[in-house]
Amino acid sequence: MTEQIRAKMATLVETIKEHQFLYYVLDKPTIADADFDALLKELEKLEAKYPQYKSSDSPTLKVGGGFSTQFEQRDHLHKMMSLDNVFGAEELSTWFDRVERSESVSEWLCEVKVDGLAINLLYENGVLTQALTRGNGTTGEEVTLNIRTISAIPHKLKGTPPPLLEVRGEVYFPLKAFHDFNNALDEEDRFANPRNAAAGSLRQKDPRITASRPLSMVVHGVGAYEGLDVKSQSDVYKAMAGFGLPISKNFKVVKKHEDVQAFIDHFGEHRHDLEHEIDGAVVKVNNLALQESLGFTSRAPKWAIAYKYPPEEVETQLLDIRVSVGRTGRVTPFAVMEPVTVAGSTVTHATLHNEEEVARKGILIGDTIVIRKAGDVIPEVLKAIESKRTGKEVRWVMPTTCPDCGTPLKRMNEADVDLRCPNARSCPAQLRERIYYIGSRAALDIDVLGYEAASALLDAGIIDDEGDLFALTAEQLSRSPFFLKKDGSLGKSAEKLLTAIEEAKTKPLWRVLVALSIRHVGPTAAAALASKLRSIDAIKSSSADQLSAIEGVGPVIADAIVEWFAIDWHSAVIEKWRAAGVRFDEEVVANDAPQTLEGLTLVVTGSLVGFKRDEISEVISKHGGKAASSVSKKTDYVVVGDAPGSKAAKAAELGVRILNEEEFVKLLAGEKI
Repeated sequence: MTEQIRAKMATLVETIKEHQFLYYVLDKPTIADADFDALLKELEKLEAKYPQYKSSDSPTLKVGGGFSTQFEQRDHLHKMMSLDNVFGAEELSTWFDRVERSESVSEWLCEVKVDGLAINLLYENGVLTQALTRGNGTTGEEVTLNIRTISAIPHKLKGTPPPLLEVRGEVYFPLKAFHDFNNALDEEDRFANPRNAAAGSLRQKDPRITASRPLSMVVHGVGAYEGLDVKSQSDVYKAMAGFGLPISKNFKVVKKHEDVQAFIDHFGEHRHDLEHEIDGAVVKVNNLALQESLGFTSRAPKWAIAYKYPPEEVETQLLDIRVSVGRTGRVTPFAVMEPVTVAGSTVTHATLHNEEEVARKGILIGDTIVIRKAGDVIPEVLKAIESKRTGKEVRWVMPTTCPDCGTPLKRMNEADVDLRCPNARSCPAQLRERIYYIGSRAALDIDVLGYEAASALLDAGIIDDEGDLFALTAEQLSRSPFFLKKDGSLGKSAEKLLTAIEEAKTKPLWRVLVALSIRHVGPTAAAALASKLRSIDAIKSSSADQLSAIEGVGPVIADAIVEWFAIDWHSAVIEKWRAAGVRFDEEVVANDAPQTLEGLTLVVTGSLVGFKRDEISEVISKHGGKAASSVSKKTDYVVVGDAPGSKAAKAAELGVRILNEEEFVKLLAGEKI
């Protein structure tokens, strides 16, 4: 039972991280917000019940995904927090009670929750000097040039601005402008929704592309500031408006709980009447002194809450149920429906997850069904409306063979609810999906290697499997019409593909691991493996126990890795890639730092002046120490900076010695403390 719980928690952690990566980095979420929230809540409940199995890098401890693929990373002056969520009046009432047990609150500020991309603007002496995405809350991607192209954002503040001001807000694509812009694109290039369009537009390497898109912004708070005389959140908004910054028209200060609920209900009914998409409302304690007194958890302020609106639901007719085959062989049923508009877009397909889910919901082909969509993902079939059945409906039967290669389907183990095609090596669907995934931003980010290019390479017999990808030549590409001009000469897409493949050979090891499509190994686990073991050969030769001991891996992922490397043709793929020049080890960086922390285990809590949060663990490791994430009797020192968390109290309780930053620096230098 213990191993099942640990495995369940480990799987949840990796699943959530994968979805965070898809949402925050790729802007291509694959599940509804409500389903993601349910996964996070399930993990929170398990961690509360079994704290001994809680991962030190659990997504419940972090803001957003913390992943990045391009642009220079920089630290925020003040951490950019996320918001905790409630999903109904009862949960909101519980939050009110929790806040008011600590402080007497007389005013609440209510505002709509704009569904866009969080941004942090830094103004120094009134001049915009830096713009960062939220990133992991501590560090974000610099997008200053792109932000400067947005007309709503002033390059210089009006009036008498403070010497330093961090402005937090949301960049969004206005709805009318989005529909006009999207309809002008070719169908395959269209964005799924305004949020993706805003994120994609802001993450352009060429700011001229961003400038061509009518983005806007709304301010929802401040971070660090100096010389700003404000007493409340509403004072902040008034000051921001005076500086020429764009604030929301849709906020209100109220005194009673029922007035808060009335605000929430009003915008729930009128959410599509606004110029931008919203996915809820935000309630904040208006008084800034009370905000400071209430403080923060590790990821969110205690003085604010996001009230999330339920996903929209609509009815349509189910025309058919078909199946698709993914890159790991998973066979997934999906609904083919009469076109229907939901959450602002027209959809014709919806996920049905697996065979058991179809049976549990009792859905028949021909049913009138209810679907929901949380704004920017493939919609989900919720249920059939049995009262509307005519008797002509047909029960669906899960195929027993792969629709692409004819191989009998099977479950890989007793715990697997999904049927899979075991013909991993040569199933056309799996091959196509794996090659397409290699080119994705999640893996090696190979320009041009999209779905059509992957299909073209296979259909023309240019490659037999992914092992041949890195040895491609111009002569081979000329065998496919996809890569040719009308006159028969090689097109630009071929040249771009060959150039991008050469660049991909030098990508870091963690990206190569992701590109191999090892089950459960996403960016987080891959980065942990690359950092600890440093080479593909070391990973291959490690046992499941050795792998599972690596922080960020665990037993479920470890077993999947060992199983993957035991298959002969997987090794053949690696050797083909190696022969073609793909990098399979991490660069060795000389470490000449004195080993002053050798044998010591240290935990750091709070912000240090002389060290960035993301570099402190590396500093400890370089000096021979172990940087731990939790305090125990085995901890030698706990280093405490500004705004320390509960780890300082835990250290005091266990009698572990606490160091301030000055003492820590002395310890690094080898001095006695």
